[in-house]
Amino acid sequence: MKTFHHLGVPTTASRAGETYLADAKLFVTDPSRSPHSIEWLRFEKGCPMPEVLQTRAHVAFQVDDLDAALGNQKVLIPPFEPMPGVRVAFVLEDEQPVEYMQMTA
Repeated sequence: MKTFHHLGVPTTASRAGETYLADAKLFVTDPSRSPHSIEWLRFEKGCPMPEVLQTRAHVAFQVDDLDAALGNQKVLIPPFEPMPGVRVAFVLEDEQPVEYMQMTA
């Protein structure tokens, strides 16, 4: 099953409540604290994330089985665990990033 989780939007503005992901050189907000499920992403210089993710908004879906959801899609970022209990991957649909998330805890 696939359900909408959030809309990720790149920004250059610092936001209250950001979490820093050191390995990704990235600040993110918690979309559950947004009335419209927006996750703001602020990328530091030298961020290893693909440029398309740093410059375009993405839609995120929660899935029951991340590996099955990836299927034969064009994988932009293979599965990784940005924080405990959350496993994510990014795919491209017509050059638009899409995130799949599996809650593991």
